[in-house]
Amino acid sequence: MQTINLDYLQLQDGQQLLDLGCGHGRHTHAAYFHARCQAVGLDLGFDDICVARQGFLANPDLEPQTGHARRYDLMVGDALQLPFKDQQFERLICSEVLEHIPDYQAALSEIWRITKPGGRIGISVPHRWPEKICWLLSDDYHNTPGGHVRIFNAAALRADFEALGFHFERRHLSHGLHTPYWWLRCAVGVNNDRNIFVRAYKKLLEIEILKNPPVLRLISKLADRLMGKSVVLYFTKPDQKA
Repeated sequence: MQTINLDYLQLQDGQQLLDLGCGHGRHTHAAYFHARCQAVGLDLGFDDICVARQGFLANPDLEPQTGHARRYDLMVGDALQLPFKDQQFERLICSEVLEHIPDYQAALSEIWRITKPGGRIGISVPHRWPEKICWLLSDDYHNTPGGHVRIFNAAALRADFEALGFHFERRHLSHGLHTPYWWLRCAVGVNNDRNIFVRAYKKLLEIEILKNPPVLRLISKLADRLMGKSVVLYFTKPDQKA
C-alpha cells in the first residue's frame, strides 16, 4: 500500500532515496523495484527494520544487474539526528511519521539538510478532519506510546516546509476507503480485531490492496477525494545553480 506516488517524485536510476520512518518498508520496497536506485530505509524501531528486511529477502531482485544496480540499506536511526551527510539524497519520503514526533520542526530541518539541491520529497500526514473524528471517537487511537501527538493543518505544514526554502509542487488525498475503517475501529475499540464488521471491512481493504478490481478502483478514487485518510504534499529543493 503506497501513499507517496513515486511517479510524482520522478525517481530515476542511480539516485539515492531515503524512506524516513520506513516502518515495515512499504515505500522502501516500492522504490527499490521502481528504479535501479539505492533505497535507504530508516526507522526508530529495530523490530520494524527486521520486518522490512524480510520483505526484501522474500522478494529478491531477479533481473540482470546491468547498468545501475539496485541496492537497499536498512538502519535504525532518529529523525532528529539523521546519520547522513549534508545534501546526500536526491529523493526523500516521509510518510505518516511527523504526527508521531513532538519536535517535528527539528525533523523538517534535518530533511532540508540531507536533501540535495534539485531534490524532490514526498510527505504525508493524516488528513485533518478524518483524523479529528478518530480522536473524538477513541482516546486509545492516539493516546498510546509512540502514538499521534498532533493533528496537522496541511496548509500550515506546507508553510513550514516553504519557510525552510522548499518549493511546493502538488498535493493529493489518499486511502479514502481506509477512513471509514478507522472510524469503525475507533467506535468499537481500536484493538477489537474480532468485531464482525471490522473483520469484514478489513477483507474489503485486502481485496483493494492485493487485487484492485475496477469497481473498487473507481470507488477508491471517489473516496480519496471525499474523505482521504492521508494528505500528501510534494516539494522540491531549489537548485542552487539555477
